[in-house]
This record gives sequence, C-alpha cells and structure tokens, in this order.
Amino acid sequence: MTKDQADTSGSYDGGVIIISGWISVDPDSRDDYLRGCVSVVEQARASSGCLDFALSADLVETGRINVYERWESGESLDAFRGSGPSDDQSAVIRAAEVARYEISGVGPA
Repeated sequence: MTKDQADTSGSYDGGVIIISGWISVDPDSRDDYLRGCVSVVEQARASSGCLDFALSADLVETGRINVYERWESGESLDAFRGSGPSDDQSAVIRAAEVARYEISGVGPA
C-alpha cells in the first residue's frame, strides 16, 4: 500500500511502523519550532516508504507538539532517519515521550 492508496480491502497484513508521541517546548517557542520543521516533514513525506508524517501543535497544551509517523517498514524508517533533531531544535526541547510501534495488521476503524 502506498501513501496515495487508501486501504479499501478492510485489512492490511503487512508490517507497519508507527512513531507516535509528543515533545514539549516553551510555549513561546512552539510556533518557531514547528516552522523550522516544515522541510523535515516535506522530506519525510517524499521519502520512499513514508505513509504519513506529521508534527502538530496540541490543541490543549500550549508547549506540546504531537508527533505521528507511519512507515511501510523499519528499513524505510531507518533509511530516512539521520541523527535526529538539529542542535538548535534539541536545545529547545524540554521533555519528550515518543515511541516506536511495530504493527502486524491494520483494519478499518
């Protein structure tokens, strides 16, 4: 299944990697942080094996950024990953909780 194809069969039996969680920055820095991530999101979405990639402002917590990535495989994710956030981005991160989930099957919600 490619990022342009919706699953219409009712299930998907391939392995999928989901990266999900949040990072926390000073509320006054959040918009600047997200603007600095636009090129990373564009690069990820253009990468082979990327099904979805989003960083978004949380609607309740003013310093929270939600992280969501979906990849066709661990190999696709590893091929995209570099050394992580830039030094400038890392400097403003106050806390983070992001996990990797290996999904063996997907069905309709």
